[in-house]
Amino acid sequence: MYREHTRVITIGDRKIGGGNPILIQSMTNTKTEDVEATVKQIHDLEAAGCDIIRSTVPTPEAARALGEIKKQIHIPIVADIHFDYRMAIAAIENGADKIRINPGNIGSRDRVRAVVDKAGEYNIPIRVGVNSGSLEKDIIEKYGRVTAEGLVESALDKVHMIEEMGFNDLVVSIKSSDVLMCVKAHELLAPLCPYPLHVGITEAGTVFSGNIKSALGLGLILHQGIGDTIRVSLTGDPVNEIASARQILRTLGLRKGGIEVVSCPTCGRTSIDLIGLANEVEKLAAGFDHLNIKVAVMGCVVNGPGEAKEADIGIAGGKGVGLLIKHGEVVKKVPEADLLPVLREELINWPDQ
Repeated sequence: MYREHTRVITIGDRKIGGGNPILIQSMTNTKTEDVEATVKQIHDLEAAGCDIIRSTVPTPEAARALGEIKKQIHIPIVADIHFDYRMAIAAIENGADKIRINPGNIGSRDRVRAVVDKAGEYNIPIRVGVNSGSLEKDIIEKYGRVTAEGLVESALDKVHMIEEMGFNDLVVSIKSSDVLMCVKAHELLAPLCPYPLHVGITEAGTVFSGNIKSALGLGLILHQGIGDTIRVSLTGDPVNEIASARQILRTLGLRKGGIEVVSCPTCGRTSIDLIGLANEVEKLAAGFDHLNIKVAVMGCVVNGPGEAKEADIGIAGGKGVGLLIKHGEVVKKVPEADLLPVLREELINWPDQ
């Protein structure tokens, strides 16, 4: 696996690369200058399981706010920089745990060097980001269009430039909204890059389309042993990104812990609000990250027990009555209204893994 051999990079109190667990990232969508709103959003993300947070720093006020925000949160904060190298320097001086730059947007080599020197002085890593939407004109002309090969060439050019400045505390990202192009670019880059890769499908879209594109793209990339930290980019509440990222990692067997909820698709036999019940169970399950079990939600008391055999515990609803099931065996019959409270009580008393 490529991720076993990437350089270990420290971001605040977290580590990525070298076979360390794949960490989940997100980005705030508040105004960074609004310390209270940004801190509140980060606290919500922390509670959802976010490991590293990124915030934009477009102004000196945002850079100063970063220092105040950092005092009130519990996960590393990354400063996202576009165009103005002075904002990168200010963010570092105000306590950023990492900065994200696209050297092509920063400007001259001297400006990039100023940022690199400041990061070296404060001993923080730099994420070098290349995006298909901002690929250099000469590379587009070379390949005739935006291509996976062009993304890789651009990224490695930036990496080599920074290495020549004596700096190698790097994380690399190459992103595209074209899923298959993004996958191919990572397949080409992984054998050539010794640094941890930040993986994601950029501008993926809404919760519906973005989840599908991210699951496909990240699944194909991660399953090949590529990627050390991930972000699922969704248009909406960033808390949704964390739930999606966790599910992708669990599905691929790359993260343990947390309850996996499975549910039947409903049919004509269903006589309860199974969709509503399944959603409530998912919300309930989010509070039991220490349990590594499977919970089934079934809509039929006739076939429910058999369909839930592979789950550790499950509930099946009927007309006015429901069943509590363990490993396919009915252990209790309860009123329909008590299904969720009974399941909650079982989870509270479930033996720790």
